[in-house]
Amino acid sequence: MAVFHFRLTVLIVLGGLTIARIGWSGVDEPTGRPSAPSISITESNKPEETLADASVDRTDAPIQVPDQPLTLSVSQAILMCLENNRSLMVERLNPTIVQTFEDQARADFDPVVSAQVSVGREQGERLARSGSATEEYNSDTAEGMISLAQYFPTGTTLAIEAGTQITDSSLYLDRLAQTRLGMTVNQALLSGLGTDVNLVQLQQARLDTRMTEYALRGFTESLVADVENTYWDFALARRQIEIVDESLKVARQQLAETRQLIDVGRLAKSELAAVQAEVASQEQARIEAVANMERIRLQLLRLLNPPGPAIWQREITLVHPPALPDIPPEAVDTHVAVAMRLQPLLNEARLQLVRGDLELVKTRNGLLPLLDLFITLGKSGYADSFGESIRHMDEDRYDAQAGIKLDLPVFNRSAKALHKRALSTRQQLDKALSSLTQLVEIDVRTAYIEVGRTKQQISASSVTRRFDEEKLRTETERLRVGKSTSFMVAQAQRDLLSSRIAEVRALVNYLKALTDLYRQDGSLLRRRGVSAPGQIQVDMANK
Repeated sequence: MAVFHFRLTVLIVLGGLTIARIGWSGVDEPTGRPSAPSISITESNKPEETLADASVDRTDAPIQVPDQPLTLSVSQAILMCLENNRSLMVERLNPTIVQTFEDQARADFDPVVSAQVSVGREQGERLARSGSATEEYNSDTAEGMISLAQYFPTGTTLAIEAGTQITDSSLYLDRLAQTRLGMTVNQALLSGLGTDVNLVQLQQARLDTRMTEYALRGFTESLVADVENTYWDFALARRQIEIVDESLKVARQQLAETRQLIDVGRLAKSELAAVQAEVASQEQARIEAVANMERIRLQLLRLLNPPGPAIWQREITLVHPPALPDIPPEAVDTHVAVAMRLQPLLNEARLQLVRGDLELVKTRNGLLPLLDLFITLGKSGYADSFGESIRHMDEDRYDAQAGIKLDLPVFNRSAKALHKRALSTRQQLDKALSSLTQLVEIDVRTAYIEVGRTKQQISASSVTRRFDEEKLRTETERLRVGKSTSFMVAQAQRDLLSSRIAEVRALVNYLKALTDLYRQDGSLLRRRGVSAPGQIQVDMANK
């Protein structure tokens, strides 16, 4: 009996040490609270299957102070957008917000300390010892209890507790104090058994955080693409004004020459109307071009959100005009392969599939009945005071209890419905991933075709512009010798204006098509040297 008491005392002490020192079983503690995900431009190595975009200037020229015009290259515009864009600031908070659900899920395995203190008095009557009458009694009670409990991913609940109770009653000659030290272990045997099911919620919370990182990467890629497209649209708008100004200058010179020819009698006065109409048309075109450039300037300022007051009055100067980048062509299959690895939508869908697998683990375990094994051990000491009761705990006073608890729902409809829903959702996610993969490939191939089309348009528009220049020169000479009309010259001027604008627009469309192709295959941020979360492919084999 003495050996049993010694073992019981050792077991209780070891239980306290275990619950104080035991760590996470299969759960990694975070090393720190991360801030909003960092997005920055770095000189990263080019991926093996992609080539750097030579059209992007990577000079580190300083960005001007707020009271000066913004002088920007494409890379500087991207950097300013990543630092100041308000929509991106909002999106960057999503991973941090979602990550709090990880802490919430991890809290299920945190130790819990409980304490309770109470006092009470009871005054009543009871049957006297003689059995023929009743007698009054008073009873004062003081209780105190403290416990430490923790639930582990294995499905084990371990708790140690210490408590004391002091009773002073008129029914007893002396006051009675009881002090107890105990330990309780509860182990799930069916439902809730094992780390696979008990860590599902935490693993799903971690997957949700990773999904927000891929969503943030996709948003950032779209934002960078908007910056580049707006940058080139602004360059086109400025160049269009320059072309219109040059054409308007030529039209005014033509108007002056026509008046001179009319004055010397070489042309009829009726020829003046066509030239005047052309000058008015050019002036109207310039008004439209200026207004269009102002609209695009505001859009670009909104994307960049430069620091300082009165940002809408900031003027913008572009470092380089649109130019044909010297980029060797890449096969469309290469872009498709890159998209299969880097496209944020695909990686996010893959994580959804992994999350569905975890949901199946949880609902499959929920079909099992609740069967728990519990063991309770305790050691008590009795005396007339609290201190004496502690010293008497080495005496032959103990309690021990072991048993099994079974909870079996008769129909278990809720668990069956949850498992059926998880199965159907898992099948839906699998088919959705297959469909999304196909859509991504179609988008990449379509964007690749657009790159080829716009590049061919550059050559075609250049040829058209050269022919229109020659046509205008010819019509002007014919007019001077009286073999053409002012209307024909004005028509040639209008055609040349349109072809010159079309030539620049073709180049800008090609640059924008390249940007869209890189956005579709998920390589835009890498090509621009932007480091952002979600750049690692989701490995389904090692999920």
